[in-house]
Amino acid sequence: MILPAVRDPRLVSIRRGGTLSETDHQLLAVWAAICAEHVLPLFKESNRGDSRPREAIEAARAWARGQEKMMYTRAIGGQAMGAARPLRGAARFAAYAAGQAACVAHVPEHDLGAAAYAIKAVQVTAPRGKEHEAGQAERDWQRRQIPDSLYDLVLEDQTRRNDICWYAFSD
Repeated sequence: MILPAVRDPRLVSIRRGGTLSETDHQLLAVWAAICAEHVLPLFKESNRGDSRPREAIEAARAWARGQEKMMYTRAIGGQAMGAARPLRGAARFAAYAAGQAACVAHVPEHDLGAAAYAIKAVQVTAPRGKEHEAGQAERDWQRRQIPDSLYDLVLEDQTRRNDICWYAFSD
């Protein structure tokens, strides 16, 4: 579970009673899609015929452009997570990252799910004993992709939810 028991109103859309603007919500979805896409090759290596994670990433971006409805994007995210369930290792985590990215349209806080699953995907491909360094490198790459206007908010949220995101954002 990557969602906190107590929600931060800065990560709840204005339409749902929080303070997150529509533009910032869309930027979080694009950032989550970037994180998921970065590890998508780890899914495709063994699952070339399954397009559900790619479709979830594309749906997240389409929603952010105003070209898809939230319910459709959320459903596509669920399908990507369905692709993950029977798998193991990096492919599983990469598919979950894509599904989480699409679900940002529904709940902005899924952004960290996409990022954390992407980090886990990279960690399981690292040589034994190098998992933490590989995860840190992925985390640092992700942080360079965060939109400037959201950088502090995302880092604060990573600190706040690090324990429920498998400590993926630790130094």
